[in-house]
Amino acid sequence: MAEAPVLAVGYDELATLKLLALDGGFDGQSKTSCGMLADRLDASNQTASRRLQSLEDAGLIERERVTDGQWVRITDDGEHALRREYAEYRRLFERASDVSLSGTVTGGMGEGRHYISLPGYMAQFAERLGYEPFPGTLNVSLDVESARARAGFEALRPVHIDGWEDNDRTYGPAVCYPATVVPDADDATVENRAKKGGTGESAADAYRNAHVIAPERTHHDEGQLELIAPDRLRDELALEDGDDLEIHVGGR
Repeated sequence: MAEAPVLAVGYDELATLKLLALDGGFDGQSKTSCGMLADRLDASNQTASRRLQSLEDAGLIERERVTDGQWVRITDDGEHALRREYAEYRRLFERASDVSLSGTVTGGMGEGRHYISLPGYMAQFAERLGYEPFPGTLNVSLDVESARARAGFEALRPVHIDGWEDNDRTYGPAVCYPATVVPDADDATVENRAKKGGTGESAADAYRNAHVIAPERTHHDEGQLELIAPDRLRDELALEDGDDLEIHVGGR
């Protein structure tokens, strides 16, 4: 659960990023100039130029300068930053329900089993989640829309798992979000799963006592999701690599 660097820009830069998005930066390149942007910001040309440079340095925009201005494109990281802002405003003005994601089951590298089993994490799982997880994670590759929708986690209240250390190294903190896992309801798939037979809840049904787990305060790969549960989810839902899932996060 090693942490990656977190991109940091201030509220002024995020306000500038929002204006660029409204001008079409999400749809591709939009043309602007420091003078045009300064007018919209009610600021000086120098201030507009400084904010654009900060956004570019943080990797939130890409720019191509031309004789009469510059073409600006908002990057995936820039979109993620705005989606986080959106999620926080939702948290202020709306009652958060859940975030619905779709993806496919993938094989992991086996690291989840190692980290989940460590005593410094396991004791906290038992206390804060109410169970000791099966020693391993279910890995899910999210589709493109779900990877974007994952920013909605910012409107949810996670369970915090503290970082800790032993004689060998320091282990980072994590966050857990309650999740319901729903296998693909396609008739042929359901029939196939019924033949395999889950060991707990119905193999064609949902599993409601899982959690998404992720490192805290990190911009990790938004397209990958890890799930923990008291049971081995592959057995409970008779899952194989490539099976489609829906994951409903936070709606409890």
